[in-house]
Amino acid sequence: MPPVLRGAGEGATITVCPDGPLLVRGDVEIVDVDGEPVERRRSTVALCRCGRSSIAPYCDGSHKVRRGRR
Repeated sequence: MPPVLRGAGEGATITVCPDGPLLVRGDVEIVDVDGEPVERRRSTVALCRCGRSSIAPYCDGSHKVRRGRR
């Protein structure tokens, strides 16, 4: 199950990258399916959309080796 974003502060944005991750910028808490916070070390993070990342929920660039669009 994908992570959930909650508590978005003013100015928080989510940018959809074509054939890539979701870029999350600003004051947003990322939680797992159990509602537990997911560690976040940066103010901008890339969330995986392809399901191949070895560091999920964050993107590790694995989508670049995939063929076709999703």
